[in-house]
Amino acid sequence: MLNKVEICGVNTSKLPVLTAQQMRQLFEAMKRGDENARSELIKGNLRLVLSVVQRFANRGEHLDDLFQVGCIGLIKAIDNFDLSQNVKFSTYAVPMIIGEIRRYLRDNNAIRVSRSLRDIAYKALQVRDVLANQYAREPSVAEIAEALKLPQEEVVMALEAIQDPVSLFEPVYHDGGDPIYVMDQVGDDKNQDVNWLESIAIKEAMKRLSERERQIIKMRFFEGKTQMEVAEEIGISQAQVSRLEKAALNHMRKYV
Repeated sequence: MLNKVEICGVNTSKLPVLTAQQMRQLFEAMKRGDENARSELIKGNLRLVLSVVQRFANRGEHLDDLFQVGCIGLIKAIDNFDLSQNVKFSTYAVPMIIGEIRRYLRDNNAIRVSRSLRDIAYKALQVRDVLANQYAREPSVAEIAEALKLPQEEVVMALEAIQDPVSLFEPVYHDGGDPIYVMDQVGDDKNQDVNWLESIAIKEAMKRLSERERQIIKMRFFEGKTQMEVAEEIGISQAQVSRLEKAALNHMRKYV
C-alpha cells in the first residue's frame, strides 16, 4: 500500500508506462481501427494526466474532477496525434491536457466572461497550437489575429479575459521556512512616499518661477510639447524658449 494514491478509483502506483516502441505500435494499430489499442494508449498515458493535475492542486478543485477533465484532454490528444510528425506524444499531449483543465476552471469560475469573448479566446488558443506546430515556434498575436481575421486588440482582450485570477496569498516560493506570497512580489511604483514628496517639492519649486518660466515648464514637461511648438504658441524664438527653460530648471533644482 506504500505510495498508493487513488484518483477516480485508479491506483496511481500501478499505472503502466509504455515505451516509445510500444506507443508507435499501439498508434499504428489504433489507426487501423483497433479499439483495444486505443484503450491501452489511454491507460498507458494516465501518468501524464496525473503530472498535469498536480500543477492545479492548489486551486480548491477536487482532484478527481480535474483528473477526469484531464483524461478528456488526453483522449483528444490520442485521437488527433499524427505519427508522421517528428514530435514526442507527451510534448503534444501535455498542452492539450492543460488546455482542457484550464477551460474547465474558466467555465466554472465565479468571474463570468461573455460567451462570445470566451469563444474568441478558445479559437485563438486552437489557432496558436496549430501555428506552433506549423512554424515550430510560438506564434505572435499578430499571426493569430491574421489567421482568425480579427483585430489584434480583440484577440488580446479575449485572451486576457480568460486568464485565471491568482490569489494574493498564493505561495510562489517555499524553501522550508516562511513562504513568499504573490502579494510580497507586488509593488506600486507610482504611489511611493518618495514620489509623493518629489511631487510636492516640484510644485513648490514651480511657485518660485516667473509666469513665463512656469508656462514653459508646464508646456514642455507636463503637456509634452517641443521647444518649437512652445515658441510658436507664446510668440518667441526657439532659442529664447531653450534659454528660459534652462534657467527655470536650474532655479528649480535649488528647491528640489
